[in-house]
Amino acid sequence: MTKTNHEADVAFIEALAKLLRENDLTELQVKREYGEDDSLNVRVSRITQVAPAVQTTVAAAPAVAPAAPATPSAPEDPASHPGAVTSPMVGTVYMQAEPGAPSFISVGQQINEGDTLLIVEAMKTMNHIPAPRSGTVKRILVEDGAPVEYGAPLVILE
Repeated sequence: MTKTNHEADVAFIEALAKLLRENDLTELQVKREYGEDDSLNVRVSRITQVAPAVQTTVAAAPAVAPAAPATPSAPEDPASHPGAVTSPMVGTVYMQAEPGAPSFISVGQQINEGDTLLIVEAMKTMNHIPAPRSGTVKRILVEDGAPVEYGAPLVILE
């Protein structure tokens, strides 16, 4: 690669990073073909920090009894649940193989390790998300067609 190609590639990558920021994207991937044996494959991504939910409490009148404490077996944040299956990528969730087909999973269903839980489409590629272990589907935390971020909880298995 010549020095001018290198400088042009650096400018191209900087332009991709700017595009990422300006459009509030989390990831871009581009492949540039220069010739038969010469190409540039660039993946630019950023991690966005999700602000923790702020809980506002209003002081109750003294005559009101306090609310019961949360049970330790039901954590409030699904991502902290030990049975949470998280998204390995940014994309769009699909609960069935094609429109009109039955869903891969339903609440209460017994599944085996390796069974497809759902599909996450990323960059026009359908990625089957397998069950990391056998168990029962306790909760489905995403809707069909919904966007997901990397690490977002998808399903709770127990």
